[in-house]
Amino acid sequence: MLKQTLAIMHREIFYMWRDKGLRYILLIIPLLTLALFYATYHLQVMKNIPTAIVDLDQSAASRQIVSMLEEVDNLQVVAYPESYPQLQQLIERGDAVVGVVIPENLAAHTALRRQGQVYAVVDGSNLVYATNAVSDLLRTTRTMGAELGVKSLVAQGVHIDEASNVFLGADFREEAWFNPTLNYAHFLLLALALNIWQQCCMLASCMNIIGETGRKSWYQIKMSGISKTRLFTAKSITHITVFMLMVAPIYFISFGVLKLPLAGGILPLLLLTFFFIVAVHSVGTLMSGLARNAVDASRLGMATALPSFVVSGYTWPLEAMHPFLQTAVKIVPQTWFFQGLNYLTFKDPGWEFMLPFFGALALIAVICYGAAAIVTGGPVRRLLG
Repeated sequence: MLKQTLAIMHREIFYMWRDKGLRYILLIIPLLTLALFYATYHLQVMKNIPTAIVDLDQSAASRQIVSMLEEVDNLQVVAYPESYPQLQQLIERGDAVVGVVIPENLAAHTALRRQGQVYAVVDGSNLVYATNAVSDLLRTTRTMGAELGVKSLVAQGVHIDEASNVFLGADFREEAWFNPTLNYAHFLLLALALNIWQQCCMLASCMNIIGETGRKSWYQIKMSGISKTRLFTAKSITHITVFMLMVAPIYFISFGVLKLPLAGGILPLLLLTFFFIVAVHSVGTLMSGLARNAVDASRLGMATALPSFVVSGYTWPLEAMHPFLQTAVKIVPQTWFFQGLNYLTFKDPGWEFMLPFFGALALIAVICYGAAAIVTGGPVRRLLG
């Protein structure tokens, strides 16, 4: 029995390796995408956001504001247009993402102890740029406003301590936990690479049944009397083993070379990955049983794998989705995996917290493997005689 199972596994590895396209997909594509995403997010944080400043006041106060904006770390002043229409043209062309307009009467308002208004505009067509720019502007303008107000009161004879109490009565400080530098590479790099990896695994899993019954060699297997349970169990073990070996270099490069965070430890992550890949393989196996041919199986697999990352709640909160979708995505293995990945990389939630994630993936696997056995039982039985 063991000898026959090992022979089936050896045969499956041979078929997977002989298929040049599948070999490249499984071995090369995940690592290439990891390198691609690293090159994309190598700066880790958004820097040098193009900024234009319109100084209509041309006063000492306005020049001080310009000087402070020029020193903001993540903003890069690229233009000094003379009017608002010129600023609008710069932003429309994409030459600037942030625009700051200093009004003509800023110095006069400040001298009269009135609040001057500095207009800031952000190009919202790129949300990544816009979110970072707004954060930098808010932090800068709050500090800038307080400093200018204190200096104005001091110039009018108010003691500096009293002036500071007026403008700095409550000192608000921002602090990001678990990803203090708001590092994009830490948040997206590994998740995007694993998203490509899971798509490759789904594509291969969809060949588990139809890839066998669609071959001429299936009749030889039928005549040999090999148990269908042993056949597909050995094939599944082979697939899952290969998929786990595929992810090993991704984790090694991510945590060992690129030093991405892993607060929860490697053992829980590997266990979560194993449960996930078993669940993904079960879904692919079910689709393989439902498909009429290999092409249909591939289409079903990619139609499931491609949008699964988007609806997993990793890049967009589940709570912000439609209530129906919030419930529906719980049957998708990717939801539990990428949510668990986020907890394990940035936090250390503990085994008790992670148990529902393991349980959900195990339940999905049991249901899908069981459904695949029922769906394919009739045709397989007929083929096996």
